[in-house]
Amino acid sequence: MKKYLWPSVKLTVLLLVLLGGLYPLFLFAVAKMAPGKGDGVTVTANGKVVGYENIGQKFTEDKYFWSRPSTADYNAAGSGGSNKAAGNEDYLKVVQERIDTFMAHNPGVKKQDIPAELVTASASGLDPNLSPAAAYVQIARVAKARGISEEKVKQIVDAGIERPVLGLFGPATVNVLKLNVTLDK
Repeated sequence: MKKYLWPSVKLTVLLLVLLGGLYPLFLFAVAKMAPGKGDGVTVTANGKVVGYENIGQKFTEDKYFWSRPSTADYNAAGSGGSNKAAGNEDYLKVVQERIDTFMAHNPGVKKQDIPAELVTASASGLDPNLSPAAAYVQIARVAKARGISEEKVKQIVDAGIERPVLGLFGPATVNVLKLNVTLDK
């Protein structure tokens, strides 16, 4: 028994030091070198922090671009999807309500032209980005609400498009919070 107990104790202590001490310190050091120093990348406006770059926020006014819907009400502490199947009646009812709301605020847009991401929530419920198409479909509403030309708003959207890494990895996206902060300027 002693033959097996002592190696087990040594292995336990070794793994405790490695995985309970050194590995977390290594991750902490790597996080401190990342953008935001491990605390998240903040977005500021007029010298005040208005949100985090990688956490979606709720925008409902017509003068703002709307984010992707969230089943977690954009709460990072309780993120998650609805876990309802695409054919679930309750889910389809919620999606139809979102379509109706979107069309009421964007009267020139046809139902088939609404990108799915504007009426369906992401798995986390915190998605901060939209596709350029989802931003473009909202330009007329935002321009009208702000009293500026659609061309000017389109230029702002185009300037806010974040391209895929090396032109290969991932889709082009637009960060909704940064876009709305730019519009407020």
